[in-house]
Parts: sequence; C-alpha cells; structure tokens
Amino acid sequence: MKARTAILQRLKDVFRRYRSQPIDRVIALINPILRGWVGYFRVGHSSRCFGYVQDWVEKKIRRHLMRARQRQGFGWKRWSRTWLYEVLGLYDGYRIGLRKPKALPVQEVS
Repeated sequence: MKARTAILQRLKDVFRRYRSQPIDRVIALINPILRGWVGYFRVGHSSRCFGYVQDWVEKKIRRHLMRARQRQGFGWKRWSRTWLYEVLGLYDGYRIGLRKPKALPVQEVS
C-alpha cells in the first residue's frame, strides 16, 4: 500500500508539472516510472494493485487529453483503451511474472 501511494504521488507530480505540455511528452516521462515500478513489484500477488494503478493512469491521461481540448469529462466515448496503448504508446506491461526456479547442477555420469 505504501509503494502504491508513493508511485501515485510521483505520477501526480508529473501530471501537475506538465499540465500544459503535449500528451506525448507526459507519456514519455511516466512510462519509465511505470516500467520500473512494475518490474520491481512483478513477482508476487500484485495484480489487484497493478489494475488499480493502470486504471488511475488511464483516467489521468484521458483527463489530460480533455483539458487540452478545453472540455469537461474524461472522454470515455472519445478514446478507446486500445487507442491509448497502441497510438499514444502508454506503458502496458502490467503482467505478473513468476520466479524462475534455480537450475539444478548437472551431474555427469561416467
């Protein structure tokens, strides 16, 4: 919970600081943050947390796009989820990884 709160605060700071910037620049700044955070917490039971962060980021991106057009709302009907990831290049690697078992030493048979 602490880590999720910290990442959301860090992303919120980026969104606030670059409010008037193009969405491409904002995505270029948040993608490495998301990639590193997800990579660190990938192992374990974190899919629910990843889902929360992913939805939160999508909502912030949509809000940023609507503010750029001087409109209210989030643009749920305007932009699909696939459009955000394919066209804008938003990070989409929120998959849980499994630990690889250690390889056993190979014993040679003589």
